[in-house]
Amino acid sequence: MERLINIDNGGTLTDICVWDGENFSFTKTLTTPFDLSQCLFDGMAKASKEIFGEEDLPGLLHSTRHIRYSTTQGTNALVERKGPRIGILTDSPTLAGELRTGGAAAELFEDLVGTRVAVINAEQDVEELAQEIVKHVNRLTTDGAARLVIAMADRNKEKAVKGVLLRKFPRHLLGSVPMLFSWEFTPDTVQGRRVWSGIINSFLHPTMERFLYSTEHRLRDHKVKNPLLIYRNDGASSRVAKSVALKTYSSGPRGGLEGTKALSEAYGLAHVLMIDVGGTTTDVGSVKNSTISTDRRGSIQGVPVSFEMSNVHSSGVGGSSVIAVRDGVITVGPESVGAAPGPACFGFGGKQATITDVNLLLGVLDPDTYLDGGFSLDAERSRAVITEVIAEPLGITLNDALIRMEAAYFERMSQSFAADVEDADATTVAAFGGAGPMSACGAARIAGVRRVLVPKMAAVFSAFGIGFSDIAQTYEANVAGMDAQEFGATKAMLLARAARDMFQEGHEIDDCRLEWNVVLEDAEGQLVSELPYLASDPQPGTSEHNTMLTLTARYELPHASIRRAESVAKTAAVAASTRKVRSAVDKVDEVQVFDLGSQTAGASASGPAIVEGPYFTARVPHGWVFDVTVSGDLMLTDSLQK
Repeated sequence: MERLINIDNGGTLTDICVWDGENFSFTKTLTTPFDLSQCLFDGMAKASKEIFGEEDLPGLLHSTRHIRYSTTQGTNALVERKGPRIGILTDSPTLAGELRTGGAAAELFEDLVGTRVAVINAEQDVEELAQEIVKHVNRLTTDGAARLVIAMADRNKEKAVKGVLLRKFPRHLLGSVPMLFSWEFTPDTVQGRRVWSGIINSFLHPTMERFLYSTEHRLRDHKVKNPLLIYRNDGASSRVAKSVALKTYSSGPRGGLEGTKALSEAYGLAHVLMIDVGGTTTDVGSVKNSTISTDRRGSIQGVPVSFEMSNVHSSGVGGSSVIAVRDGVITVGPESVGAAPGPACFGFGGKQATITDVNLLLGVLDPDTYLDGGFSLDAERSRAVITEVIAEPLGITLNDALIRMEAAYFERMSQSFAADVEDADATTVAAFGGAGPMSACGAARIAGVRRVLVPKMAAVFSAFGIGFSDIAQTYEANVAGMDAQEFGATKAMLLARAARDMFQEGHEIDDCRLEWNVVLEDAEGQLVSELPYLASDPQPGTSEHNTMLTLTARYELPHASIRRAESVAKTAAVAASTRKVRSAVDKVDEVQVFDLGSQTAGASASGPAIVEGPYFTARVPHGWVFDVTVSGDLMLTDSLQK
């Protein structure tokens, strides 16, 4: 079969995972924030060398069916507030107050919208309405609004306003100030969610548009015909022109959750907590009974939106998080040095201490094998920075500083997921990301969790998880109060939209799997029920609740699988070498170092130990035992906790 490439672009490193139908090839490259398309192509060129024995980017691209891409660009833009100023045109005098409700919402509204809100009287005759709209639009754009969200309380009134806007401001005149019409964007009847969705999408759109279309142009320069697919936070993929910017927010963690779901199914685990530890953040999500925890109407940075979101929360703790002294106390994050300048040991001019520097000086990391030997770490730079910013301010030795910094990091990471541990005996922590396996056992012990699972592809596991996605589009319509004829017409309209969009994705509707559902919401827009709807079913009742008819059209792509757990005889794991690792201020252990790829299923050993996998290092502390599964993953158990 043709290859499938999955790419997860993070703030510090970009992960590339290539599947040929049987085997995986994967690599990592430093993210290039000045031009994200650069690290994307750098990574694919690097992967081509691993596949072909020499760099052959054209050969890889022309043997690839699809490239599925997830990026933190939108997430970072919202966190850093780097985007256009938004203006709102509404007929609701109370809308701005409603959108500001709550501390997080008030702050986000102030940063994205501020005072750029215009309230019109939509009950006027057409000419008076047109004059008022022109006056307010001119004021909003003069006040700096680069994009407008049109948010009328009633769908029909919004249509009328749209007619006026398009007549008074033809696209060739207002083209530089795009408009989003809230009811067209989503049929959600809850005004706050609907408008917040429009605001966030309008804010993210230009950032994503510039980068993604630039990437598509670079692919065309290589004569690549298959379009770039964007991986979304609902677990599906679609081409750039058919993707909604809002759905790129937190899409990488959804890939990690899809991979975690596959792990839970393969190992028969009741509850798996994902901790995806990157350079800047730790993303935490939950899979119970092989089901990803999601909200049909999710939230972004504390504000409600109309679209499905995974229940993922992020903490500012990662491999590049700044460890500092504040008021005599060692703190971890949320600031991060990212990929540039990066940790001090990277040698790019970093002047802040990170856990990467700590693990290098403790002996957990080998300076010559970091990133599989593709990147050499400078211990002297780490030593100088930690002495200056931690040891000397606290009046302690360097070794004491290292042990205290590690303890603070374990505690901070434990805090990121401890609240999600409902039953410690039934919970497994799945630790991945480049920095996850190094610290997962230390953090899990603090949280009372006895079992940690580190997949063999931990370093690129979110990119691996993207491989479970299909090409799909989802549609919905509010059918409350419709008679049989109106309901039939609405259903036909949704199917026609799906057929058109999937054709533009390159697939006939007859080749897609159609999933119809009926979703009931109460008067406040909260979920009451969601049930499949079959063609033979009668029209759903619409008397009490908002009744949403949803359609998902899905073109299925090939998926990899994780081999199911099998009982195998235990054997002693074979060490490749030993390494001196400091475990206390006055104690250095000679620990065995195991190469994960060289172990057979059933291989086992007790800590303290180091296990090196491709692009990651797992620390096995004293009291922990690791077993290699039939899939080559690491299952670690804390023998000290009972």
